[in-house]
Amino acid sequence: MTRRTCWTLAALLLAPAAATAAAPFVWPHGVRAAVSLAYDDALKSQLDQAIPTLDKYGLKGSFYLQLSNPAVDQRLADWRRAAAHGHELGNHSLFHQCARSAPGHDWVQPQRDLDTTSAAQMQDQVLLANTMLYAIDGQRERTYTVPCGDVLAAGVNYLPGLRQGFVAIKVGGAAVTPAMQTLDPYAVGVYAPEGQSGAQLIALVQQAAAQGTMVNFTFHGVGGDYLTTSAQAHEELVKYLAQHRDLYWTDTFLNIMTYVKRQHRGDH
Repeated sequence: MTRRTCWTLAALLLAPAAATAAAPFVWPHGVRAAVSLAYDDALKSQLDQAIPTLDKYGLKGSFYLQLSNPAVDQRLADWRRAAAHGHELGNHSLFHQCARSAPGHDWVQPQRDLDTTSAAQMQDQVLLANTMLYAIDGQRERTYTVPCGDVLAAGVNYLPGLRQGFVAIKVGGAAVTPAMQTLDPYAVGVYAPEGQSGAQLIALVQQAAAQGTMVNFTFHGVGGDYLTTSAQAHEELVKYLAQHRDLYWTDTFLNIMTYVKRQHRGDH
């Protein structure tokens, strides 16, 4: 057998594996992409603006509660009602520790500085937040969004110690997931819009459809509070998604990532 024949035979043998690796990710019902609408910090504008808009169009969002935020205590019945209506209550830690040493983080309070919080302390607090969330909504499965995308607690990455407690974890990164097959469920990228128009937000959704992947929005204020997206832009996005359910699967991050992990395992 010549060397050229060996190369040809090897190429034929490897072709099916290459084709399988390049196969598009299969979303439910033939949609082109998944969309996660998430909201951080447990802000009042999310209860007053975002949830009514989602309910109006029949879509579900994920709300990541910073449990020390007074709006959790003051509006506890509203958060429970949101969970009862199918919205996800996610974990955003007890005290929203971020690295004070990071650029623009002068607002971080010294007692909530991730630079001086050990990885073990952070893990204990985040897992305790799961218990507190269970007391609110009665759910055991949970996802986590890392405050500020900062993962180093006193110089040590605290996320590996949390994997057993969560279905998936979001960190900083791009809005649109580059590839679903290689996605690490414990390092999912997110995008925090501020001041974008409805058209700009919709363009990101369309980009995800073109790639056959997913887009992860993490809003803060909606029509109020801080890092604000206007109520109009938010509703334009939600309305567009509701009108194109045949193209986009909009659901809680928990439901989307549960499906993604099943696909990774081959549980079809």
